[in-house]
Amino acid sequence: MSVDLEKILRPVDTPMAPYVPKYMLLASGEAVVVRPVERDEIPDILKHVEPLLHVERDYYDVVGARLYSELLAHYRHRYQDQYVLAVQIDGELAAVVNGRQVNPKLGMSLHTVALRRGLRVGAHAFAAKMEYHFDELGHDEVLVVAESPIGFRRWMIEYKLEKRFEVPHELGGVPSWALTRELFDAARSSLVVGRRPVPPELLDKAMDKILPPSDPPTPALDPLSATRSKYDPTATALMVERWAMERAEEASKDA
Repeated sequence: MSVDLEKILRPVDTPMAPYVPKYMLLASGEAVVVRPVERDEIPDILKHVEPLLHVERDYYDVVGARLYSELLAHYRHRYQDQYVLAVQIDGELAAVVNGRQVNPKLGMSLHTVALRRGLRVGAHAFAAKMEYHFDELGHDEVLVVAESPIGFRRWMIEYKLEKRFEVPHELGGVPSWALTRELFDAARSSLVVGRRPVPPELLDKAMDKILPPSDPPTPALDPLSATRSKYDPTATALMVERWAMERAEEASKDA
């Protein structure tokens, strides 16, 4: 019975063209490799995404929770037609991007999460996955949303995305924006970089192991310095502070 149910519950993935790894040099002089992530590698990434659930700054908590769910569902065969790309510097995980194919002409961007800030790693990662959608998957347009002001500036403004507000995005049902093939081609020369093939020594290092990020985003030391106000009742900072007070109160009762 369980085997028969699994056949019903497990989505059947549509065959998609593979992502061909590429590399580029960052402003720091470091070489970064963008390459596809196999399903059995997902647990190696999840452990680096989980800490982001506690980082309120720049909405890493919201994005991290959603990305964790998407990756876990992909790993457990509960998400259809998803792809995952890893961005690595000397093997170190610097960014994670994922998306999916809605149909042969339409793609959907899910998340672009930078674990290394200040080098436009996230921007390069987003460009790499858009390149995949248009050049390899043959999509005419990709639906995109942003969950943070940084994301809005990077995607909607830099690429001059078109409104598709009549189309709810899968990330919360919010209105979609669209990157069309024409817009991508117009931005390609200034925003898309990288070379193929990747030198064997760089690719081997990336494929060998996904190393932990050396300087990942961390929670603010002072809750008041978080992105949103402490007085926002939904803010993570307020919840963390409340939990700390509750733990202190319980400890005093046990003393």
